Amino acid sequence: MNSFSPRSLTFWLMLLAGIAAPLLFPDYTNQIAVLWLMIIFSLTWDILGGQMGYNSLGNIVFFGVGMYACAVTQIGLFYDVGMYTAGSRTTHIVFSNVQYFTGFALGCLAAGLMSAVLAAIASLFVFGLRGPYFAIGTLGMAIAGAELMASWDWVGAASGISLPVFPGPPDVQKLFFYLLMFGVAFVLLLFLSWLYATRFGLAINAIRDDEEKAEAMGLHTRAYKRTALMIAAFFLGIAGALFGNMIGFIEPRDIAFPTTTFNIFMVLMVLLGGKGTLWGPVVGAVVFHVIKEVTWTYFLGWQFIALGVLIVVIVVYFQQGIVGWLMEKYPKRFGARTASKEAPKDAPSQGAAASLPLDRRLASHPGAAE
Repeated sequence: MNSFSPRSLTFWLMLLAGIAAPLLFPDYTNQIAVLWLMIIFSLTWDILGGQMGYNSLGNIVFFGVGMYACAVTQIGLFYDVGMYTAGSRTTHIVFSNVQYFTGFALGCLAAGLMSAVLAAIASLFVFGLRGPYFAIGTLGMAIAGAELMASWDWVGAASGISLPVFPGPPDVQKLFFYLLMFGVAFVLLLFLSWLYATRFGLAINAIRDDEEKAEAMGLHTRAYKRTALMIAAFFLGIAGALFGNMIGFIEPRDIAFPTTTFNIFMVLMVLLGGKGTLWGPVVGAVVFHVIKEVTWTYFLGWQFIALGVLIVVIVVYFQQGIVGWLMEKYPKRFGARTASKEAPKDAPSQGAAASLPLDRRLASHPGAAE
């Protein structure tokens, strides 16, 4: 369930669906763009929560930091940020095409890098915590980020920031940000498929299974945990930059650092789809987004009741998630193999090799002697 490469049919089907979606359903371009955002959320959360066993409740902080880093870069390259965000400003500021796209490109880069740097700094503190203490500590980061931005007048405080206006018609704007959001989600999926197949993937799985034993084997667990957090933060920062520009306005508590919506959604989507797999978060994001859009559209006022019911159903009936349940019910369809009768007794089958303890698989992986 961790396979996604240009040689697979799934790769080309997903690429075709992503490109064709806004052409087939032009009225729902923004909604489908948000679906790709949900996939980014779930995939990045699963790097820590599913693959490494560190359940974070504060990943949204990197999304918000990326959003603000991009906005400050876009504005600060050409105008004074404090003047632009001042409530008393009466001057109408217009960005030229060159200014907009230059600032946007550099802003997205700054968003990813700034979020990754913050993750590296945060890793010095949060990874000293385990279990529920780690979850609470990361949640505190997200809350602190929202309150800091809400009280910082230079970046608009609680009033937020109106981002530069896209220099083009609305239909072009929707398609532009849709393709960028799809591109980031697609690249992330391809990157994680490769990453989980390397020694790094085995190492973070070893941390999830038994961190003390992994350390005893000689793994530098702190370095692996820091790198995993930085990868998640980098992609979340870029997603924040794209989403902020897509909606054209950012506000600290409900848009940049929404701890009660997006922050909870990313955890719920992974639990719904199945932790610790590549496709579980994708399936969970798609199912959750469809349910969310239907309830928010046709059952407005009951949407949070539906969300609560969904959580109860997951906890009671699908603790391993949709993909986990399918893998358990149909193991042969997901790569399990049995030894043939002609095979030598001392030669393990593919299925038997996959069932070896993780420390033995890690030790036999190319580069294990490093």
